[in-house]
Amino acid sequence: MQASHATMSGVRSSDVTELLRGRGPFLSLYLTTESDIANAAQRSDQHWKSLRRQLADDGAPEELLSSVDPLVGPAHLEGETLVVLARADGRRVIDHPSTPPVRDLARWSALPTLVPLLEWRQRSVPHVVVVTDRHGADILTVAGDGSEREREVEGDDKPLRKSGPGGWSQRRYQERAENTWEQTAEEVAAEVAASAARVGARLVVVAGDVRAVALLREHLPREVDDLVHEIGGGRSPDGSADHIAAEAVRLVDTEVGADLRRALEDLDAKGAHGLAVSGAAEVAGALNEARVDVLFVPGDPAETPAAYSGREPVPVSMSADVLGDMAVDDVVEAPLVDVFVRAALGTDASVRVVPSDRKLPGGCAALLRW
Repeated sequence: MQASHATMSGVRSSDVTELLRGRGPFLSLYLTTESDIANAAQRSDQHWKSLRRQLADDGAPEELLSSVDPLVGPAHLEGETLVVLARADGRRVIDHPSTPPVRDLARWSALPTLVPLLEWRQRSVPHVVVVTDRHGADILTVAGDGSEREREVEGDDKPLRKSGPGGWSQRRYQERAENTWEQTAEEVAAEVAASAARVGARLVVVAGDVRAVALLREHLPREVDDLVHEIGGGRSPDGSADHIAAEAVRLVDTEVGADLRRALEDLDAKGAHGLAVSGAAEVAGALNEARVDVLFVPGDPAETPAAYSGREPVPVSMSADVLGDMAVDDVVEAPLVDVFVRAALGTDASVRVVPSDRKLPGGCAALLRW
């Protein structure tokens, strides 16, 4: 399981940072693993064989390529993309994003290609989905690294109906039913609150029986209830499961879009006070001084220029000669985004990937610590 932390500012990924501490070259693989087609495993294997030959021609060692082989066949059971980032010594990061890549990619290069993975992790907002009725609830918890945990809470199922037998005992049965619903709601609320706290949820999506939803919200702590978005759908097998899933995805995407908007607004506002810079030269200087708090890079950096770094994440430069004059050993050339992302993660900064449909001033930018 990957170790990553996505915030409104950007993404920090400890597993990627650990990978970058070793020396390259690195293998970078982004392979489409479609789950909804016939013979998915065979299709993935065919795609991989073509990319494998390319990597071998570029110098990737056979031992490393062989270690990827068994990952490909079952990858469609985990997600829509297989991501493998690996060093020759065997250290690697494996992930299974739930959306396909813009394009399949396979590289054997001085630095790994990280932006597509970081962009996906940036979209993985920790949240809780609750489908409740008067019997209990089904609770899905999604952590910031994309991992999921399902939990079912069932209350005491008798008595649950208020229709009662009538006569002198009807009120007693009604009260017992209300008490049972209340107790179930308390148990569900406790589990939802614990799940939200465990992953640092920023969104709680709730569907189900109207009365059960109302009771649940009465028992949720205020800080959790403030995160609640109610949607349609129920717990019974009525075909609403797909609707609930689609609505949860829509709400997460809305939150991601709001994050990006706030981050870019913050970049503009702080730039007016000298706490943000844009452009490759200015960002490189800030990285070299460890002043970068959040690095902003484009989401589709196909045309990014080259940059240079040495054995350590910093210093970086747009010129190999500059690093040579600084007596930096083992200077390597790589795409600017890869050099800058390595420098940011290596100096404990986070990374914010800006989608290709949004204009990023200067091609790259940074929020500064001071």
